[in-house]
Amino acid sequence: MEIVSVDIGGTHARFALAEVENGKVLSLSEPTTLKTAEHASLQLAWQAYERQLGRPLPSAGAIAIASPIGGDVIKLTNNPWIIRPALIHERLGLERYSLINDFGAVGHAVAQVGDDHFLHICGPDAPFPERGAITVCGPGTGLGVAQVFWSNSGYHVIETEGGHMDFSPVDNLEDAMLRRLRSSYTRVSAERICAGPGIVAIYEAMAQIEGRSIASLTDRQIWNLAFEGKDSLASAALDRFCLALGTVAGNLALAHGPKGVVIAGGLGLRLKDHLVRSGFEDRFVAKGRFQSLMKSIPVKLITHPQPGLFGAAAAYAQEHTL
Repeated sequence: MEIVSVDIGGTHARFALAEVENGKVLSLSEPTTLKTAEHASLQLAWQAYERQLGRPLPSAGAIAIASPIGGDVIKLTNNPWIIRPALIHERLGLERYSLINDFGAVGHAVAQVGDDHFLHICGPDAPFPERGAITVCGPGTGLGVAQVFWSNSGYHVIETEGGHMDFSPVDNLEDAMLRRLRSSYTRVSAERICAGPGIVAIYEAMAQIEGRSIASLTDRQIWNLAFEGKDSLASAALDRFCLALGTVAGNLALAHGPKGVVIAGGLGLRLKDHLVRSGFEDRFVAKGRFQSLMKSIPVKLITHPQPGLFGAAAAYAQEHTL
């Protein structure tokens, strides 16, 4: 069966066609990526995709959204779109559909993609156990968190908002980062540091410690400088980001009691060459009396190019038992 698969984040809305059958995704078409800032609503972006495709869209769809799912109105966390589930049938022409949190969708992708779509970061270089919990977390416009729980009856995805737990600094530099953010926010969540925009706070805190006067840069500009390796301050901010992400991933592992951890997210994939050689592993396992436990947890990066789209389609296939 052919369905429309959609992954709506804070910056982009991605569309693709998927073939699903017997609870699995058989194929996923080449995705189309639209900027949310260039479309006033999901319906208008949907229509733009249909025009680009050049034919009517299927009457079944899977929609992953960067927001908690529930209630009469869904307001995206980092996107001004408002989605009313009761109007999806009328506005999008869907007879059957699934709505899922974006990182819930990534959880479905983690459960269904093959081992060749994972890159080992730290811990045992072995497949994930067949029973127990796997924590999924990843930086993008926000910090997504989900859990995949495997049991005798298969897998279950638990959607969470773990990215909004309090940020916990572990050294003087992170104390400085926290102080800077507290001047703007009463409460500083992990997402304020360990998501794409968080690189600004890291960069500016480091500049202040160095006594350097810097131009005001956007997070995109700082990330580009960091990945190009042409700015020592941006490179240092990138290293610090990986450290902080290691701490947060380790905290989530302790909370979930998982048998594995998966790093995902659009930014997570761009970090793949940095995480394995950064201090991520040291921070992940630095949990005092539980250090031995942390070292026993395999940590991998999902390398599938579109886990949100794949996972949304997988969620539809599971829900509608196709």
